[in-house]
Amino acid sequence: MTLLAPLLPALPIVAGGALLILRRAAPLVALLVALVTVIQAALAAVARPAMTFEVFGGFEAGLAVDGLSAVMVVTVAVIALAVLVFAAGEIHDSEGRFFGLMLIFIGAMLVTVIATDLVLLLMAWEVMGAMSYALIGFWWRDPDRVRSGTIAFVTTRAGDMGLYLAAGCAVVGAHALTLASLNALDAPWLHLVAAGLVAAALGKSAQLPFSFWLSRAMAGPSPVSALLHSATMVAAGAYLLLRTAPVLAATGWAGPLVAWAGAVTALLLGAVAFAQHDLKQLLAASTCAQIGFMVLAAGVSAVAGGTAQLVAHAAVKSLLFLGAGAWLTTLGTQRLAELQGAARRYPLVGVTFGIGALALAGLPPLSLWVTKDAVLAAVDDPVLSIVSLAAGGLAAAYAAKALITVWLPAPERRDAARLGLLERLPLPPLALLAAVLGIIGLPALFDAWARLLGAPGPAPEAGELAVSGLLAPAVLLLVIWVRTRRPGMSGEVGVLTGWLGLESLAVTAIWRPLMAVARALARFDDHVIDGAVHAIARAATATARIARSPFESGVDGVIRGAAAGVGRLGALARRPQTGQVHTYLAQATVAAAVLAIVIVLVR
Repeated sequence: MTLLAPLLPALPIVAGGALLILRRAAPLVALLVALVTVIQAALAAVARPAMTFEVFGGFEAGLAVDGLSAVMVVTVAVIALAVLVFAAGEIHDSEGRFFGLMLIFIGAMLVTVIATDLVLLLMAWEVMGAMSYALIGFWWRDPDRVRSGTIAFVTTRAGDMGLYLAAGCAVVGAHALTLASLNALDAPWLHLVAAGLVAAALGKSAQLPFSFWLSRAMAGPSPVSALLHSATMVAAGAYLLLRTAPVLAATGWAGPLVAWAGAVTALLLGAVAFAQHDLKQLLAASTCAQIGFMVLAAGVSAVAGGTAQLVAHAAVKSLLFLGAGAWLTTLGTQRLAELQGAARRYPLVGVTFGIGALALAGLPPLSLWVTKDAVLAAVDDPVLSIVSLAAGGLAAAYAAKALITVWLPAPERRDAARLGLLERLPLPPLALLAAVLGIIGLPALFDAWARLLGAPGPAPEAGELAVSGLLAPAVLLLVIWVRTRRPGMSGEVGVLTGWLGLESLAVTAIWRPLMAVARALARFDDHVIDGAVHAIARAATATARIARSPFESGVDGVIRGAAAGVGRLGALARRPQTGQVHTYLAQATVAAAVLAIVIVLVR
């Protein structure tokens, strides 16, 4: 069973690499691999395999499935299978490349989940970032999509540098790279490691101030959005913080910082989501907001509640993005104004999307209602609680906006494409999960859930559930009332529609100054460094020319003389070689005589 730990991520990674080369029967191969991965994940969750080995210089690395990672490997595998089923019905161009990249992406996330050290974690972290870049810019003939992939990659890479900082400080401070050893660090290494982990996690999970890259990620195919926003990539940052919550708590400052970062992101990006007029952009901003609750959970050490939120959100968000992708495929649009009546034309998509949207709103008894309160139950700061509760109210508002729009009667009927079986197949199971996964946060089951994870935490109380349970439908009804009374009111605000201007701010404050410095250094290199190198080369060449004149004839003469002497000796040596036996006998006789004389003289 020990081999199950490396085999779990190895299968999708190796199969993905093969599909990049062979590109034969890619959808079928990808689905079979995903199905086997689900089975492996279930076995690993039960067997809890673990293995350790030495990577270099006495540093230990390993893969292990414990309570937290057991939940995550099953979540990643199940969501990946659902997304790949949908993708098999939608993606046809360069399908081998697409499915190969997706499988490697999934395998990298599985390594991230079960890695017990910073070496393997960093490797998987990097591969995941590279695959996200390739998948966001999958349609590489479109320059805008490639630019979006580049912006997403560069932004997340900026945060990823924190993981290198954490690894370096762990080596210096504890001469170890295992995650379990980070708690034993002393100051200042503990604080530096925590700072690096926070930066890497906030960047990967698109929390403020990195949130804008997730808007750019919408340039990729819908299955990429569904996977990236639910169980991989953005979830990886939240998972890292939940995994290292004891490190955050030990610093005294990292926990509160992370908690406030998550709460403020949930509030502000919730407002951004409500202002959007594009369905995928609305869902992207809502991902930032919902991930914010998981980050908040890590900051207040509510690991059980944060993990419950992560699992439920994975089902909800994959369902919503696949629904949006289905409408994009059939209707050719993702603009909310053009999606009116979309749910009525495609009832299966409409009903399942509606379940996901109501779960996203936090409507009882659906999943995110309970899991969000499992996070808020651990918040002691009253101001932080108010901010978080307001963010929960905004979740109901943006979910209601999307839901109402797709169910409103269409002003006119347009021709629409037929939705394939594979694109419809994963929607009902995901809708079921989105509806029922909240049971893990109910007080009666929460203790068992916390014991499974090995992370005890407070369960949501009945009063808290009642408050949030009343808030969500109240906001839903308010949005419905406003939308029906004032249909022209969209809630758009320029700064919110533009994602708080974060990308422009980053370009102005960071990117352009960096490029200016890079250009100045390039000019310095071209004119000063290269000029000096070229000058030295020219001087050396001139010196060589000068030195060659007086010495060349003498040196060449010696060489020619030596060669001529060797040639003459060779000619002399050939003369005795006559081919006549008697000549050789005479030569041997002379040689023997000379040898005898030498012996006599020596003695």
